Amino acid sequence: MKKTTAMLGATALGLLASGASAADDITLQLKWVTQAQFAGYYVAQDQGFYEEEDLNVTIKPGGPDIAPTQVIAGGGADVTVEWMPAALSAREKGLPLVNIAQPFKSSGMMLTCLQETGITGPEDFPGRTLGVWFFGNEFPFLSWMSQLGIPTDGGDAGVTVLKQGFNVDPLLQKQAECISTMTYNEYWQVIDAGISEDELITFKYEDQGVATLEDGLYVLEDRLEDPEFVDAMARFVRASMKGWKWAEENPEDAAMIVLDNDMTGAQTEEHQIRMMGEVAKLTSGSNGALDTADYERTVQSLLSGGSDPVITKEPVGAWTHEITDKALN
Repeated sequence: MKKTTAMLGATALGLLASGASAADDITLQLKWVTQAQFAGYYVAQDQGFYEEEDLNVTIKPGGPDIAPTQVIAGGGADVTVEWMPAALSAREKGLPLVNIAQPFKSSGMMLTCLQETGITGPEDFPGRTLGVWFFGNEFPFLSWMSQLGIPTDGGDAGVTVLKQGFNVDPLLQKQAECISTMTYNEYWQVIDAGISEDELITFKYEDQGVATLEDGLYVLEDRLEDPEFVDAMARFVRASMKGWKWAEENPEDAAMIVLDNDMTGAQTEEHQIRMMGEVAKLTSGSNGALDTADYERTVQSLLSGGSDPVITKEPVGAWTHEITDKALN
């Protein structure tokens, strides 16, 4: 009897061990460095939400020298965080990215200008120098200028585009009248540099009607033919959205989790808590499923680039609800 009990115990231990080692490995490539912009994923990892879904998730930070689309194209990640303009542009150029979930409901992108320049509206942009991020982040700006009918090749009738680094120096050093900022990041870097809010005027893409979707989750299309991968992604999205909702409800704790994961030591507690508060406004209202109306608005904005649109035709197969249907139901 004792021998049988021992054998049963050993079998149970063996099953536990095999179950523990059977967690699916998933690598997530972030769009940028470790910060509260990606809090939901770090929270899901920290709070055990991925573990509960039998997932072993590796989160790879991005940076100025890392192109998420190249990483996933080269097999360095299973899923990546990307802005839809860059993803759709890459898709049209031959990299078959598919949006499987959209944790961010709203856009945080805006142009921030100095009041002293006299700019009061987009009609004042011609003849000015505007700082713009590139590496795929320029698409919403170029689309906006095209819709306004403002050339981006300099001259009195157009704007001079300054290729902006991932900082706010061009505004501080008055190399540009306006620069690209995110509501949750660079805008506050300007404030922290000693410029007060009443010395600034901002143009949110959301308010200008040209907002495009940011920070969606993308995979390569052929991976979705694998039922096991689809199942793993559904569990990943479910756990990630649990992480995002936890972060919305516990912004300070979420910011501290992000700081714990910042291996560079570059982030500060004050900045991350403030960032998490702003990011929570953008993820609020999303359960993870892509809103097709938001998708259509993004596509139309990108198509309306006149002679130089971001994409030249309506994308086909660029998104799916299959993952979120499984994850949320």
